[in-house]
Amino acid sequence: MKSQCKRRDECGSTLIELVIVVAILSVVTGGVFLQLDTAQQRMNAEQTKVDNFDEARDFVDQFFRDINQVGYPNGRMVSFAPTTSDNRVAVGLVKVDANSIWFEGDVNGTGVVQSVQYKVNGSGSCTLCLQRSQVAKVTGDPETGQSSPVWGTEVNDVITNTIFTYFDTNGNAVTALPADIDSNGATLASIKTIHISLSIQNNAVMDLKTKQPIQTTFEGEVSLNNCSMAATGTGMSCQ
Repeated sequence: MKSQCKRRDECGSTLIELVIVVAILSVVTGGVFLQLDTAQQRMNAEQTKVDNFDEARDFVDQFFRDINQVGYPNGRMVSFAPTTSDNRVAVGLVKVDANSIWFEGDVNGTGVVQSVQYKVNGSGSCTLCLQRSQVAKVTGDPETGQSSPVWGTEVNDVITNTIFTYFDTNGNAVTALPADIDSNGATLASIKTIHISLSIQNNAVMDLKTKQPIQTTFEGEVSLNNCSMAATGTGMSCQ
């Protein structure tokens, strides 16, 4: 004999009702996993940006420490008549450009003047690397008479548009670039502020959400007491 439910609440779920429940749960679960996947993608992108930002910040911190010693010790601190080729004094800025800067100073605090360069592809073998070189100054022309640079990679995957921008004491941009101590040292002597805009982008590292390369930008600015021996045979010019 077939048994029949006396009341509706005594009956079990029908197949159609189970299918509907499963379908609803599938939709809800799919939505949850979609949100988790999106969150994971954003987390990966943000972690890459943080790593790039830290790399850029470390570079800028090193640059600021170096640039604070530009032109020290200068010709005003010595009892003898200084020349730009004397390795006992720092001439200050040696050469500047949109993607490079070269200067002299006692960056180690040891009393030994160093010739320091920051340059994109300084070694000639890393086109997207911003590199740093530091060698002890030798007696000779600050630009042409120094030891060969010793390059070390500081920042990888840089976008080489304009990294360094220079301003005078009135806040006007210095546009006569490149400028070097042998040919247009007066331009170097006018520089008071250096602005850094450092963008990093590795085209192989994509944002999984936007499908675009991840780009990170770090900016900074530093003012300096530019005691520059503006050109051979001239005195100091502190701006």
